[in-house]
Amino acid sequence: MMITRRSALLTALTLPPVLATRAWAAPAASAPDDNVLSTEAVLRDPDIPVAGNPDGDITIVEYSDYRCPYCKKVAPELMQVVNDDGKVRLVLKDWPIFGGISVDAAKLVLAAKYQGKFLEAHNALIGTTSKLTEAVMNDTLGKGGVDVARATKDLETNKDAIDAILKRNDAQARAFGFQGTPAFIVGRFRVPGVLDAAMFKQAIKDARTAAAQKK
Repeated sequence: MMITRRSALLTALTLPPVLATRAWAAPAASAPDDNVLSTEAVLRDPDIPVAGNPDGDITIVEYSDYRCPYCKKVAPELMQVVNDDGKVRLVLKDWPIFGGISVDAAKLVLAAKYQGKFLEAHNALIGTTSKLTEAVMNDTLGKGGVDVARATKDLETNKDAIDAILKRNDAQARAFGFQGTPAFIVGRFRVPGVLDAAMFKQAIKDARTAAAQKK
């Protein structure tokens, strides 16, 4: 879903002042909810498995919805760039802005992590071209190697933890001013909109340059 489409040129993107002082600074002790907007929470949420290179020098965070056609278009190019680069951490954050079955899908994918199948579940749903229904979701996940019955049970057992992850993801995306999916954080840059392989490569290059200049 793209509510707005904006240029992906990193040279034109800066963090809004409110984020420069709140989202990326140490949160006040009196405001524990601000922890969801800390650098660690945005880039290194311990409850979300990491794709790509866990020890990579640059992190890409994607906020996506499994019913978003633009997310589906971007997915293979993003994964190819990450694999080719070899030094990128990829954090896939579910942001089910369509509601309904999108929320159900996001929760089930997060539940799949308890059987070590988070990435398989994500890839299966983001790669399907069928209209997402409960039956399609379960069938697609099963064909992707996920034990759906176990995921459903794990979802019930870990409901509060999974709900908390989605709440954090939503708080972060909204704080960054994202208005649609897909949306990305590349290093310290926020990049809303659809990127192709060349744009991802340029974004990674610019993020590395910016990081080196701060050392």
